[in-house]
Amino acid sequence: MKKKIAIAMGGFSSEYRISINSGNMVYKHLNRDLYEPYRVHILQKEWFVVADDDTPYPINKNDFTVKIAGKTISFDCVFNTIHGTPGENGLLQAYLELVGIPQTTCGYYQAALTFNKRDLISVLKPYGIKTAVNYFLNKEDKVNAEEIIAKVGLPCFVKANRAGSSFGITKVKTEEELVPATKTAFKEDDEVIIESFLDGTEVSVGVITYKGKVKALPVTEIISENEFFDYEAKYLGKSQEITPANISKEKTKQVQEIAKLIYKKLKMRGFTRSEFIFHNGEPHFIEMNTTPGLSQASILPQQAEAAGITLTDLYGSAIETALK
Repeated sequence: MKKKIAIAMGGFSSEYRISINSGNMVYKHLNRDLYEPYRVHILQKEWFVVADDDTPYPINKNDFTVKIAGKTISFDCVFNTIHGTPGENGLLQAYLELVGIPQTTCGYYQAALTFNKRDLISVLKPYGIKTAVNYFLNKEDKVNAEEIIAKVGLPCFVKANRAGSSFGITKVKTEEELVPATKTAFKEDDEVIIESFLDGTEVSVGVITYKGKVKALPVTEIISENEFFDYEAKYLGKSQEITPANISKEKTKQVQEIAKLIYKKLKMRGFTRSEFIFHNGEPHFIEMNTTPGLSQASILPQQAEAAGITLTDLYGSAIETALK
């Protein structure tokens, strides 16, 4: 019997179009001899299966089933490709655990933790993981520019604390730019993190569970045409992504081992992609994505290809790991 796989895509955030691209890529490459895939759009107002003729069939949120042509379909597994809320912050994971359906990403606690940049940094510090100096703001806090700059310096980055793909991020070069930058970030989240600027080579490290083992993929070096790796650089071709990265074998091994350490200490599952900057010769952790992009332009599929892993095998392994 083929396993019925719901490919969850969409979401409630600014990233939903990117998620649709990721979900469609998984749908295209899943092995039809083993799996019967369904495209499931999870949007703020409605959840539905999109048939091949684009007919929408509503999902029953009580048990995550769908009725098509008079037949009720239950899913064996959910392949989660939602970036942002609810697929990357733990809400979907918690819901699926309640209704008893396995899913391909980490658990709800790990998702909530890694989606919160401040909390993740705090958890990783005891393991000796180097990070930027940071300053945290809630929406109701008064922005004391002088105090913030005294701590993090200039230039610095102002980011939404719980958002991905570089929405709500600004590189601040002067004190006058700081308050407008926080307003931009607060459009995405009611928490903001301000980080010191790390000068150096930026790399991305995919870590996956593949055929039962934790595996670090080849490292990607990121060279942005813009001032930093923002939305345009990630998704609109405004960057060079070089896999394998132009760094030494020693640095490659070092950053892969740190990425694997983080994966294991946090008890992750599925795919992750961690970002680092080699600042003063040492890798400094930036963030971890637990539902990394899987579209044609995305980094993790490039890394898998460099490792000799086909997309069909990559996606199939995620499902088999979830079903164990």
